[in-house]
Amino acid sequence: MAERTTSYPVSLSIDYPDKGLNRLTSFFRIIMIIPIVVILGLVNGAVFQWGADDGWQLPLSVGGLLFLPVLLLILFRQKYPRWWFDWNIALTRFSARVLAYLALLRDEYPSTDEDQAVHIEISYPDAKNDLNMWLPLVKWFLAIPHYFILFFLGIAALVVVIMAWFAILFTGRYPRGFFDYVVGYSRWSLRVGAYAFLLTTDRYPPFGLSAEAA
Repeated sequence: MAERTTSYPVSLSIDYPDKGLNRLTSFFRIIMIIPIVVILGLVNGAVFQWGADDGWQLPLSVGGLLFLPVLLLILFRQKYPRWWFDWNIALTRFSARVLAYLALLRDEYPSTDEDQAVHIEISYPDAKNDLNMWLPLVKWFLAIPHYFILFFLGIAALVVVIMAWFAILFTGRYPRGFFDYVVGYSRWSLRVGAYAFLLTTDRYPPFGLSAEAA
């Protein structure tokens, strides 16, 4: 009997605008986003490093995300403290809202704490039973094929956003195909990030843009 395939434990969806987007705020988006980017930058600025300025440095976090502390606790204690998980997920959601606004996907100004139209679900792992204690040491390396593909998909996503900007200025709408591609790219990136840096799952990320990829 075939084993039932469960969905990947990381998901992202963004509500497609049900009405026309604001042409004026879309035109000036790169300026309007500055205040919230400053706030996000201050939060992400909590990066601690160990090492001399003129020598090697060991990052203790990735952006504002707790990375090395989580890795070490999984490695030596097989634990993922809930409040560390909650911090990482809250920051991931906040960053996703800012990026969605920058990519013109929504008109709502990004909230620092409310989900708004950007929905991210990441399952809290049972570190002792669900996570291999040694795998976090090499996840960043195993994800290299994804980095390579996402690099080129990211360039395409930038081009799509620029074309969408012109479409919004002339029609007030974000072409659905463009919208789905940008969301799909963000979803793929999130899955890779959850695997390699959030360390919330040992399931290798699927190669695909769709929500059904597993």
